Amino acid sequence: MTDERFLIVGLGNPGPRYAGTRHNAGFLVADELAARMGGSFKAHRSRTDVVEGRLAGQPVVLAKPKSYMNESGGPIVGISRFHKVGVERIIVVHDELDLPFGGLRLKRGGGEGGHNGLKSTSAALGSKDYLRVRFGIGRPPGRQDPADYVLREFAAAERKELAFLIDRAADAVEALLVKGLEAAQNEFNS
Repeated sequence: MTDERFLIVGLGNPGPRYAGTRHNAGFLVADELAARMGGSFKAHRSRTDVVEGRLAGQPVVLAKPKSYMNESGGPIVGISRFHKVGVERIIVVHDELDLPFGGLRLKRGGGEGGHNGLKSTSAALGSKDYLRVRFGIGRPPGRQDPADYVLREFAAAERKELAFLIDRAADAVEALLVKGLEAAQNEFNS
């Protein structure tokens, strides 16, 4: 028997060193969703920080793993089992190199595209069939190593638009909850 709530997970790296980096786009969207829920994150034994409540009228658990990105799967499985949320009701919000900065794409399943947080999540869940909100961060300039690029802070020009884009990604999560995948894709996929 699975619960009817959704589990929404923002991916990122813990700690102040990573707070404003591109790899933490998922955490930034999760923070916006927590604000919309009127809640604040509290530590959970599953190695996640959690807010429980309602979002867009739907019961949700909002989580940020306290592990590093490449070990996100364990905490995600822990919190999903604790709340008995099936993989089909898990939404993972993450940064995406293969979308231009600010681009959004919603989908269910598929490959991980080299994203270590998604690889860890898929391996731990034993499935790739969770929902994803892909937040575009663009490709690194020139020959910059992607691993270095994702751990850098957003550029000044990007930061001017960031609050709007995080807000839009949070709107996309709410649309997923209320309208379902296809309608949300039609509205938000760019």
